[in-house]
Amino acid sequence: MTGTTTTAAAHDGQPKASAATADLRAPSYHHITARPGFNRWLIPPAALALHMCIGQVYGTSVYQSRLATHFADDPLVGIFGQILGPIFGGDHPAQTAVAFFAFSLSIVLMGLSAALFGKWVDFRGPRMAMLASTTFWVSGFLIGSMGIFTQQLWLVGLGYGVLGGIGLGIGYIAPVSTLMKWFPDRPGLGTGMAIMGFGVGAMIAAPFSTMMLGVFDRMGAGEGAAVGYLFLTLAVIYAPMMLFAAWIIRVPAADWKPEGYDPTTNKAAKMVSAGNVTANNALRTPQFWLLWVVLFVNVTAAVGLLPQAANFVQDFFRDGSGETFASPEVAAVAAAGFVGYLSLTNTLGRFIWASTSDKIGRKPIYMMYLGLGSLLYLSLAVFGDSNMAAFIVLAGIILSFYGGGFATIPAYLRDLFGTLQVGAIHGRLLTAWSAAGIAGPAIVNITLDSAEGSPGVDLTAADYRPALLIMSVLLLVGFVTNLLVSPVSSMWHEENREAAEPAAEAATPVSSQQAGPAAATEPARNPVVPIPAAWTIVALPMLFGLIYTFSNAVQLFAPGS
Repeated sequence: MTGTTTTAAAHDGQPKASAATADLRAPSYHHITARPGFNRWLIPPAALALHMCIGQVYGTSVYQSRLATHFADDPLVGIFGQILGPIFGGDHPAQTAVAFFAFSLSIVLMGLSAALFGKWVDFRGPRMAMLASTTFWVSGFLIGSMGIFTQQLWLVGLGYGVLGGIGLGIGYIAPVSTLMKWFPDRPGLGTGMAIMGFGVGAMIAAPFSTMMLGVFDRMGAGEGAAVGYLFLTLAVIYAPMMLFAAWIIRVPAADWKPEGYDPTTNKAAKMVSAGNVTANNALRTPQFWLLWVVLFVNVTAAVGLLPQAANFVQDFFRDGSGETFASPEVAAVAAAGFVGYLSLTNTLGRFIWASTSDKIGRKPIYMMYLGLGSLLYLSLAVFGDSNMAAFIVLAGIILSFYGGGFATIPAYLRDLFGTLQVGAIHGRLLTAWSAAGIAGPAIVNITLDSAEGSPGVDLTAADYRPALLIMSVLLLVGFVTNLLVSPVSSMWHEENREAAEPAAEAATPVSSQQAGPAAATEPARNPVVPIPAAWTIVALPMLFGLIYTFSNAVQLFAPGS
């Protein structure tokens, strides 16, 4: 079977571990090296389980208004409301401050922690990284709930924003490089399965949080206290789910390859590197910074409009009387459906486009994301308000490109820099996500602030055109940048360097036969969880989120919308 582990002698095209690498290998790696007979299809459920938990960060909008009311008198509201209001939309200081401490701060810390701890993740292995992610992520909810119960906004920021953000960053990159090692024949498929889980996580967390808030309301909890109880509930649910992921994760032996897979056949692809580059040396190549710009513009173009999605669809089709749909009630349902529809296309794009990149290549598919994406934004700006069906289709494709860009970038990095420290390189590249998380909303809110009116109340399509045109230009810049990406010079390949990075940087797991005395430990026993059971554990919550989101999206096309 192609899914079970076999061993083979390393051959040309397979990077070999150096002696220094073997001597200083972290022992934690060898305790999770799979034995022969392990089926690689047990790895995607582990990645999905982890990413579905941390994907909750994109489901925070369901309780932000409650927290804004709860912390309206907090001293930090006035300070941060005045500082951040002009950038992120300044009509409601409490809403702005809460959005920063309960969302933006965690996204910024996510990128920074992924960059700072990426080499540690590669060196210690995915299990240690998953355990660290679990500790930080769950602690963030626990400390955040304390901040809510005691009405201290700074404590929410410390818990969910800082600790939760660190857990996000470590957890986001932890399984990605492992999946690429298990699926060298389909790296896009591997990363697509993991990062799709991040999108599904928000689709699960949003409706579940809404349901639980209703339960706590009926129990008599106040608006803020209900969110505190929700945080405790999520901590109790996420902890065992993430520990389950850490328990079943395994890494392949260094000489493992899928049955029938010949990596030398991939070397004909012009963009696929035959060597490996360390994380430090990757920063010295132009390819890293070109991809940084590519990811930055791809994320900026979408993340600025996502928070405005509900207002976007209502304002874009406002008629002369100021109304958009048949009634305010129908408008609210349609807006919720539009948000659900975008979540669905974002999630599906992560899997579909990343898998497609295995067939057509990473550079060509980014040309599609950026080039076609630029044309789609231009189309929305010029005639998007002339037909709602066309508007919905265009917006869905744009969001699928946004999700696909996230899921494809690890495989792009693997093609250029090899698998040696791809997790660390990926972590450093995610600083582009942090920067885009600030730039995108700033562009949209600054352009909308120049209009007369308020989003969702009395703005029109014309008020959104400047932001759409800016996004179109940004994607065009990304398209040109992607054209400049070329294979990494062999001078940076570790196999060709006499004095490489210090041995402690080495991060590719090696088998105990290669590793020497420091790593001469018995490989871990393969987990006894049946593959159908592991997939069922992740499939049930995924099904809940997909059904809820799809049912909401259908409302967008309901009669009278």
